[in-house]
Amino acid sequence: MNKPMNIDQLEVGYDIPAAIGMGESEIQTPCLILDLDALERNIKKMGDYAKAHGMRHRVHGKMHKSVDVAKLQEKLGGAVGVCCQKVSEAEVFARGGIKDVLVSNQVRDPAKIDRLARLPNLGARTIVCVDDIDNIADLSAAAQRHSTELEVFVEIDCGAGRCGVTTTQDVVAIAKAAEAAPNLKFTGIQAYQGAMQHLDTYEARKEKLDAAIAMVEDAYDGLKAAGIDCELVSGGGTGSYYFEANSGVYNELQCGSYAFMDADYGRILDKDGKRIDQGEWENALFILTSVMSHAKADKAICDAGLKAQSVDSGLPFIFGRDDVEYLKCSDEHGVIGDPNGALKVNDKLRLVPGHCDPTCNVHDWYVGVRNGKVEVLWPVSARGKAY
Repeated sequence: MNKPMNIDQLEVGYDIPAAIGMGESEIQTPCLILDLDALERNIKKMGDYAKAHGMRHRVHGKMHKSVDVAKLQEKLGGAVGVCCQKVSEAEVFARGGIKDVLVSNQVRDPAKIDRLARLPNLGARTIVCVDDIDNIADLSAAAQRHSTELEVFVEIDCGAGRCGVTTTQDVVAIAKAAEAAPNLKFTGIQAYQGAMQHLDTYEARKEKLDAAIAMVEDAYDGLKAAGIDCELVSGGGTGSYYFEANSGVYNELQCGSYAFMDADYGRILDKDGKRIDQGEWENALFILTSVMSHAKADKAICDAGLKAQSVDSGLPFIFGRDDVEYLKCSDEHGVIGDPNGALKVNDKLRLVPGHCDPTCNVHDWYVGVRNGKVEVLWPVSARGKAY
């Protein structure tokens, strides 16, 4: 098991970016900060929605990669467990005390399958996605070897064009094989439509989800006709959870980014044509950055460049400011347009990252802030766990 970390023995500015009780102006940058009030409101809001619609909510651990955040989602939002994308990532959450873990991906490498089969010995219900019937024998053999039980979701490709089967016949065949295999249990369907989560309009997202739901309904009916019980139908994200929750066939959500939000998700529109970061969800995650140079009258240079964030979904925006703009970045520098000379050296700014998931994965710590003071320091527990 992981040994508890003694934060008091860590040095600010070398090991950690801040100490509990510090003011926000003292935090070492660049680093990730969490607005704890906004985070808690987001978590409670999604939890209330899931409960009101009779849905389980399995939060996406790959977004924050933090045991502490996952436990907060369980405590405040009634989350039932986590999704993970990799076995090592799942192991971090299981070792951290999360009791219900889904590897929402395929596991085919023998060494990884062996580690997966050991997860139940850490006290975690363990589910894995399968899209190839040949995977069943390997999973069963590993589970038998470790005297554990693995549960199986058959993954449907409902529009993302990545993993997953595309016919009800294949869903039923894999489910039957899982039911027949020693130490395996068929538990349900994985049907996450990832390709549409960031489509701008509500109508465009609904069109894609309508097609996905039709596929899931057909697969569910096929399993029922074959006499196979389907306990869970799991999917849904920050851009679509209301479609799955009202589908009549899904009973588990997998939302992740709603808790933190990012610039790319914030741009999508709700059913009333309003950006979802202007009412539906709040920005709770920021890259705190400092101005390190203002040698050019109309440009400020900050310390958050490419090594502090992911820009695959676009540049960050500066939170709460319309007089300055983040223009471009290189490895260690961010260029901020400051036409009126509003900024000065050592000013701190909150950046909303373009894409929260990969941005979180390049940091070691979250600094939780409330009322301008550091309240908590949480490690990015599963950082780098990509195997």
